[in-house]
Amino acid sequence: MSTPSGGDPNRGLITASVMLATVMNSLDTTIANVALPHMAGSVSASADQITWVLTSYIVASAIMTPVTGWLAGRFGRKQVFMTAIIGFTIASALCGAAQSLGQIVIFRLLQGAFGAALVPLSQAVLMDVYPPEEQGPAMAIWGMGAILGPIVGPALGGWLTENFDWRWVFYINLPLGVLAGAGVFFFIHGKADDRRIPFDFTGFALLSLAIGAFQLFLDRGDNKAWFESTEIWIEASVAGVAFALFVFHTLTADRPFIPLALLKDRNFTSATIFGFFVGVLMFATLSLLPPMLETLMGYPVVTTGLVTAPRGVGSLLSMFIVGRLINRVDTRLMVGIGLTLSSISLLGMSGFSLQMDSSLIVTMGLLQGVGIGLVFVPLTTLGFATLDSRYRADGAGVFTLMRNLGASVGISIMQALLTSNTQKVHARLTEGLTPDNPVARAVLHGGPFSLTNPAGIAALDGEVGRQSAMVAYIDDFKMMFILGMAVLPLLLFMRPPRRGGGTPHVAME
Repeated sequence: MSTPSGGDPNRGLITASVMLATVMNSLDTTIANVALPHMAGSVSASADQITWVLTSYIVASAIMTPVTGWLAGRFGRKQVFMTAIIGFTIASALCGAAQSLGQIVIFRLLQGAFGAALVPLSQAVLMDVYPPEEQGPAMAIWGMGAILGPIVGPALGGWLTENFDWRWVFYINLPLGVLAGAGVFFFIHGKADDRRIPFDFTGFALLSLAIGAFQLFLDRGDNKAWFESTEIWIEASVAGVAFALFVFHTLTADRPFIPLALLKDRNFTSATIFGFFVGVLMFATLSLLPPMLETLMGYPVVTTGLVTAPRGVGSLLSMFIVGRLINRVDTRLMVGIGLTLSSISLLGMSGFSLQMDSSLIVTMGLLQGVGIGLVFVPLTTLGFATLDSRYRADGAGVFTLMRNLGASVGISIMQALLTSNTQKVHARLTEGLTPDNPVARAVLHGGPFSLTNPAGIAALDGEVGRQSAMVAYIDDFKMMFILGMAVLPLLLFMRPPRRGGGTPHVAME
C-alpha cells in the first residue's frame, strides 16, 4: 500500500472507517461487563461461569494478535482488515443470538480471534495514508477513538441492557461493522502481495495449546474442586507439557515464534512482565465491580454503567498529560506514579461497604483511570526503548499477548478467590448465629430474621450471603493492592529511553 508524498486523497474517509473499527473493538472491552449478571440469569450460569464471556474473548485476542503481522504480509492488509471486520461483526451477531453459555463462549472466542487484528491494522493503515509530518496528529486522533470505547462502554451497555436486552450490547456492533467494512472496501487500496514470510507454526500451535489449556484449568478449577477432578489434572498436564515443548522448540528453532533476542533485552522483558500484572489489575477490577454493584447493592444496570464510566474519563485525562510530558519527564517516574495511583484506588476499594453511597465508587474509579492512563503509553515506550528495530513487530505482538494473558488470568483467579472466600466467610459467620451468642441475639430478635421459621431463616441466610460476598470482594481488592505494590520494583530494571529518540506505535487495546 504505497502512499504518495501528499498522502491519500481519501484519507479523511479512511480515517473515519478505521476509527469505527477501533471504536467497535475498544467498546467490547467494557460494554459487556455491566450486562454480566443479566447474561448469567438468561443462560442459567453462576457468577464464576459467566466470567468465561470475558476470558474467552481476551484469550482468543491474545493468541491471534501476534499472528496479525504475518497474515497482513502474506495476504495483504486490506484483505485481512476486511476479513477481521466481517468476522467480528458476524461473531457479534451470533453472540447476541446465543441461547446458552456454551454458545456465548464459542462465539466470543470467534469475536476475539477476528478482533485481534483490528487495532494493529488500524494503526498501520493510518501510518500508510498520512505523510510523516501528519502521522503524529493522526495517531492522536486514533488514540481518542481507542479510549472512547472504555469511556462510553459501561454507560451505553447499561442503557441498552435496561431499555432493550443484554443481547444489544453485541448487536450494537452490527451497524458499526457494516460502516467500517464499507469504508475499508471502497476507500483503501491494496492487494495480496503473497510474500513468503517465514512463520513458526509449531511454536504458535504449542503456545496456543498451552494458553488454552491453562485458561480452561483456571476457569473450571473452582467448580471441579481443582485437583480432585480428572478433567483438571488433564488440563493442567496438557498446559504444562505444551509449554515445556514450546520452550524447548523456542530454544532450538531457527526462527522461533518468539525471537530469543526479545528475552535478552532487559527493558522489553521487564516491561512485558510489568504489563502482565497491569492486565491483571485493570481487567480483574472491571470484571468484579459490575456484579458487586448490581447483585449486592441493588444498583440498576444503567446506574452501574454511569458510576463506572469515570474510570475511562480518568484515563483520557491522564493520556493528555502523558502526551505533553512523555519527552520531558523520566518515563519510569510516570509509570511508577500511575501504578501507585491505581494501587491506592484498590486500597480505597477495600473500604467498600453495603451501606456506602456511590461517591467512593466514582472517586476510586476516576483515580484508577488516571493511574492506568499514566502507565499504558509510558510503559510501551520503556519496553521498546532499547529494542532493536528489527524485532519491534514481534515485540508488539508479544507485549500485547502478555498483557491480555494477564487480564484473562487475573479475571479467572480473582473470581475463583471470590467464590472460595465467600463460602469460607459464610461458614464462619453462620457459626456465630446461635441463640446463646449475645452479639447475635439482638440481630435474631429484630427485623425479619429468625432461627425458628422458614421465612426468617431464609432472610437471615440471604443477609449473611451478602455480607460474606462483600468481605470476599474486599479481600480481592486488598490482594490486588498488594500485587500492584509488589510489581513496582521492576521499574528499577529498566533504562529510560533516549530523549527525542522516538518509539514505535504499538497496538494498545
